[in-house]
Amino acid sequence: MIGITMKVTKSSVFPASRDTVFEKLQKPETLQYIAEPYAAFEPVEAAEPVWTAGRSSAYRFRLFGVIPFGTHTIHIVRFDPEGVCSHEGNEHVPVWNHEITMIPLDGNHTKYTDQVEMQAGWKTPFIWLWANAFYAHRQRKWIRLLKETEQK
Repeated sequence: MIGITMKVTKSSVFPASRDTVFEKLQKPETLQYIAEPYAAFEPVEAAEPVWTAGRSSAYRFRLFGVIPFGTHTIHIVRFDPEGVCSHEGNEHVPVWNHEITMIPLDGNHTKYTDQVEMQAGWKTPFIWLWANAFYAHRQRKWIRLLKETEQK
């Protein structure tokens, strides 16, 4: 009954080494920063200080920071400097499989790609539209975060 599957793929060149991007990627507070204002994630239980493979965590998810959108579960399948694979979902979007790849271009630049496969029944095309805007926004926020870090 899940229905159609749609994918979103967004890539950017980040102004930082892969090690720097990976270091920030490990911190849940980075997710909070890059998701605002499109989404807010409030941990259901005490949040892990860093993301690690094999772990699952649950968040109260709010669209645009205010619209309740269920409990979003994130299960980290793979988490290493080359990329991340997570199987995620909630009551409204049961399948949200997210793959991040990070390819070093040189010592100061990394090609970063988000690829998300989603299934949400009849809502899938609407979720896909939101996800396209969300991941473009996330990557812009990533670049801002990395530039701010560089200036410190």
